[in-house]
Amino acid sequence: MSAETLAPNQPQPQPRPEPAKAAGDARPLGAPGSFRADPRPAPVGRMILAQARFETKLLLRNGEQLLLAIIIPALMLVAFAAEPIGTITGGGSRIDYYAPGIIGMAVLSTAFTSQAIATGFERRYSVLKRLGATPLPRWGLLAGKSLSILAVECVQMALLIGIALAMGWSPHGDPIAVLLLLALGTTAFSGLALWLAGALRAEATLAVANFIFLVFIGVGGVVVPLTKFGHGAQSVLQFLPISALTNGLRDVLQHGTAMPWGPLGILAAWAVVAIAGAARFFKWE
Repeated sequence: MSAETLAPNQPQPQPRPEPAKAAGDARPLGAPGSFRADPRPAPVGRMILAQARFETKLLLRNGEQLLLAIIIPALMLVAFAAEPIGTITGGGSRIDYYAPGIIGMAVLSTAFTSQAIATGFERRYSVLKRLGATPLPRWGLLAGKSLSILAVECVQMALLIGIALAMGWSPHGDPIAVLLLLALGTTAFSGLALWLAGALRAEATLAVANFIFLVFIGVGGVVVPLTKFGHGAQSVLQFLPISALTNGLRDVLQHGTAMPWGPLGILAAWAVVAIAGAARFFKWE
């Protein structure tokens, strides 16, 4: 039926209006305010920081690693400094002696034991293999892990130093020397951790890392002075990385030494050897 045959009072059909276009539909893709996904990867620095935040969250959410890295060192500091457990040497109070040793042990627990175990199981479950296929370069992944370790160590240092100061600790020496010792110690232990985790199976890494941790606590001058061992044993034990770290920290913080070149040289040598070994023997899968 045509429009002319309709009754005069009957409404005429109206054409259906077209849907209004969105405000951004008429804009070209490159116009201001428009959105277009950038197919390029993010800058390497941003990816490394994101990986470091991710690694730090994983470590702090892991109860076992948190116990090993933060809670045990804090409890040991309180126990050995407050109670007459063992003997001290070199004069000074108990807290002046044990605070540097426990700080060195905290670096060992995070940079070596925790990292070796975590990296070993990441390698076992092919996490490292998958991460190695992402736009993040493999050296960037290791850099992110290193930044994560530094972040956890800052938490450790803040907690242990706060407890030690509350217990009457009066540190001495140059802060730059302390930072150099901590940096070289972290580098050496991190290299050893990656060397171990990249060469052994995850279960073997777990056992060996915990065994080395306990041995270093016992013979590395953390709580037992090296003078308690024979002269022959002392001449060997002083070259361990944990011994160099704890002795250097005591030289600076307890005795006010300006720059402990001997411990710094030992830690530097261990850092070079550990990094070279990790680069040579580390396997991603």
